[in-house]
Amino acid sequence: MADIHKKDVAELTADEAREEFLALEQQLQTADIAYHQADAPEISDAEYDSLKRRYRELVAAHPDLAEQATQLENVGAPAASGFGKVTHVVRMLSLGNAFEDEDVADFDRSIRKYLGLGADAELKYTAEPKIDGLSLSLRYEQGQLVQAATRGDGSIGENVTANARTIADIPQQIEGAPEVLEVRGEVYMSHEDFEALNARHAERGGKIFANPRNAAAGSLRQLDAEITRARPLRFFAYSWGDLSAPLAETQMEAIARLQALGFQTNPLTRLCASTEEMIAHYRQIEEQRATLGYDIDGVVYKVNDLSLQERLGFRSTTPRWAIAHKFPAELAWTRLEGIDIQVGRTGALSPVARLKPVTVGGVVVSNATLHNEDYIQGRDSKGGEIRGGKDIRIGDWVQIYRAGDVIPKVADVDLSKRPADAQPYQFPQTCEICNSPAVREEGDAVRRCTGGMICPAQAVEKLKHFVSRAAFDIEGLGARQVEQFHADGWIKEPADIFDLKEKYGSGLQQLKNREGWGEKSAENLFAAIEEKRTIPLAKLIFALGIRHAGEVAARDLALHYRSWSAMAEAIDTARPAALAHRAADEAEGQEREAAQKEGRRARISDTRAAAIAACDVPAAAAAAWADLIGVDGIGAVLGLSLSDAFANTDERAAFDRLVAKLTIVAPDAPAADSPVAGKTVVFTGSLEKMTRAEAKARAEALGAKVSGSVSKKTDILVAGPGAGSKAKKAAELGIQTLDEDGWLELIAGA
Repeated sequence: MADIHKKDVAELTADEAREEFLALEQQLQTADIAYHQADAPEISDAEYDSLKRRYRELVAAHPDLAEQATQLENVGAPAASGFGKVTHVVRMLSLGNAFEDEDVADFDRSIRKYLGLGADAELKYTAEPKIDGLSLSLRYEQGQLVQAATRGDGSIGENVTANARTIADIPQQIEGAPEVLEVRGEVYMSHEDFEALNARHAERGGKIFANPRNAAAGSLRQLDAEITRARPLRFFAYSWGDLSAPLAETQMEAIARLQALGFQTNPLTRLCASTEEMIAHYRQIEEQRATLGYDIDGVVYKVNDLSLQERLGFRSTTPRWAIAHKFPAELAWTRLEGIDIQVGRTGALSPVARLKPVTVGGVVVSNATLHNEDYIQGRDSKGGEIRGGKDIRIGDWVQIYRAGDVIPKVADVDLSKRPADAQPYQFPQTCEICNSPAVREEGDAVRRCTGGMICPAQAVEKLKHFVSRAAFDIEGLGARQVEQFHADGWIKEPADIFDLKEKYGSGLQQLKNREGWGEKSAENLFAAIEEKRTIPLAKLIFALGIRHAGEVAARDLALHYRSWSAMAEAIDTARPAALAHRAADEAEGQEREAAQKEGRRARISDTRAAAIAACDVPAAAAAAWADLIGVDGIGAVLGLSLSDAFANTDERAAFDRLVAKLTIVAPDAPAADSPVAGKTVVFTGSLEKMTRAEAKARAEALGAKVSGSVSKKTDILVAGPGAGSKAKKAAELGIQTLDEDGWLELIAGA
């Protein structure tokens, strides 16, 4: 079953994966606030993990989504207003997740690849239970506990020092520690103490907690420390933050040092010399899970050597050197009562199962994803069978799998319970919102409404994206307000937002008399809109909601073109070449199909060249197209999407109306404090003293832009042994070429 689930992610097209990925954002943000700040989660811990898992799986299966992974750089939620705020000297990050044994093997392979280690090289990991509690950071200075803070959003947490002092497992003072020591771990509540607490509350008619994690979080985050004192909280130490001196040379030794200093550490922590040992220990812990007396939801693996941890470093929200191997999700059977179709921002029609509510692992589930029409019919993207070829029909008895999505998924069907009158589901051929044709292009798993901005569903979703946090982020204008204003005809496109005050704000009468609005809130909204008339170019590009144009791609485009007019002119100029590229793609597909039927090798290069030649592309268009797709991280898929968006008459007119109302700020010039700042660097061939990933990370940290291809804009080519066509092209263009030693000498001391 896990294999089926994994396969479903891999079979998604790029468009389908992006649509699903963006749809997760609001749910995940809401879950973060409810879970980390309000201590009143709307979904279970396991379901929250499912949100994170889907992000990881989608990005892994569709690498172009990585450009938008920074939408969720927060790893918690903002600190609640009832507590003082604490800025973490070292961010408190979350962990990446593994769900299958193969994920653990992939983790090990990725570590070895990054470090340049062979499969047989010694590499040890620690393995420890993942406590299901509340993360806490304890700061000691001169051996005295001076501050305790929750994780918050990873950068800023809540000051809960007074409450932490009431927990018996947390020492007030320690001896033999570094001058500054931040101990990090998990506050939790045992099963026995949890049951006793709920029993006492029930007797008094008080709040009954849903699970030990919620009870622990709610207890630690009491404004009255005496309430916390009355709650039976425990603490396991497993990590550290700010240090004035190292604790040890390895993770295992550091944990032993924390234990010697008086902290409780988990006795099930083990040192493992291979992935086989890691997984074996995972199985042992899983078998003991029900008898531990406290909640765990997986096992955490960490690279044992701390010097290697430092080399591996961090991604935006997770360390490269650690991963959480989560326990399997749970299953349940229920009745499928209906199938609804949702229309997304890019017109994708997404089927959602409406279920007879069923409790799965403590969470009541009433909706589940059905992915696309092929999935409903029991086929994958290549026409192969899934679920043994069983289709899904209204009235079916279906198995729900709680993992990998905002809503669970339908994993299987019990044909023995299928109603006799159940009919195969007919996927709609027209949009149920605007009645426009719903078209499924060749090779695409998703059927899309062709209505564009005339489709209210698409228009609203585009507007929601436009005002989202990573885009214009207009205070007071969120998803609910967008829906309200669109329904009333106040805003139909982004430019209308900047006309709100002029059209409806005179005297504030029309807005302040609306439900949920007053004079002050209306004034604040107009002021917030006015403030966002000046906007960075990268945010504007991202806010437009062009398919495939995520935050990172928007930033790269902004850095490359540096103005809206330059970018628009370049995309317009490149249009004939973009159409030629599409024609070449179509010709290639036809050639591959013909070659397969005829049992011969496909002539791809000749076919593409002939298709492009037939289009007679002007030299200026070819140059503009090469420049566009040569921007690192852009490529032909996004290039075509940009070209289509700017060539669409209605969409382009909406862009122009918006831009006319804005002051667009160019990105800052690259930093000039290193010898490679602002330069474009290309690495080619084999690097012997560092891996490619390390070289790229180092160059970017010094302000350079790393590209994957050589062009006239390339400043430096770093060529290792085996350098081929890139080195030849660099020589033809007169580009500075360095070997690895030359590169290291250039950046030495920077």
